[in-house]
Amino acid sequence: MHGLPTDLSARPTLGVFDSGVGGLTVLQALRARMPEVALHYVADAGHAPYGDRSSEYIRERSLRVAEHLRAAGAHMVVVACNTATAHAVNAMRERWPDWPVVGIEPGVKPAVAATRNGRIGVMATTATIASRRYEALVAAHAADVSLVSQPCPGLVTLIEQGHLDNPELGALIDRYCEPLKAAGVDTVLLGCTHYPLVQGRIQAALGNGVQLLNIEDAVARQAQRLWESLHLPAQPDAPLVLQSTGDPEPLQHLARVALGWRDAVASHIDV
Repeated sequence: MHGLPTDLSARPTLGVFDSGVGGLTVLQALRARMPEVALHYVADAGHAPYGDRSSEYIRERSLRVAEHLRAAGAHMVVVACNTATAHAVNAMRERWPDWPVVGIEPGVKPAVAATRNGRIGVMATTATIASRRYEALVAAHAADVSLVSQPCPGLVTLIEQGHLDNPELGALIDRYCEPLKAAGVDTVLLGCTHYPLVQGRIQAALGNGVQLLNIEDAVARQAQRLWESLHLPAQPDAPLVLQSTGDPEPLQHLARVALGWRDAVASHIDV
């Protein structure tokens, strides 16, 4: 793993961004599928969490971070954030119609296909659940099941701190899992890329009889397909650049500890 090249724009990169550290789960799936692609990840931690912000604010921040990635040489971008996808991906595609943009959204359809008892839960940010994009997904795919949408305010903020064994974090997970258990769901969709970082704790709170679903690998497959269509040269020493608009330490810590990238280095940027 390498640090920031002197001139990042000299290399074609695949840009990835999230409101914070959650998109690391997508970055991990991208790295596994595309080891010879230079990845440039921005955590907009200085303006997180997006889940409690207005749609206009989320859209403005997403466009600003995407512009930073474009200027640094990103030939496409993965929006590794359910909330940003819900509120900003259309605006990004309108502004840059020739720039491939891959979004991420709660996999309601796969959850409906996976349930055995017809009762599913979705854990997501308040903004994702309130978005028209999410409402459309539920209307299109979940008419024949019982679906419990569980907003999880505060959960992203605690995960962002990087200390995943925090007792306060465990208490919050227990609180948000309780309504899902009471509803008897057998399938729970993790509708925020931060949540797989604490998937073990969520599984423990729900019990082993509940299956958890996330969507990172499906996003990586779509990104790989689009990237290959660009016919860019492989980079055997492909760098991984980690940047944060806030404190870079939690990003670096989780990249090293949660993902096992021991020599990962994150730096601060003002965007």
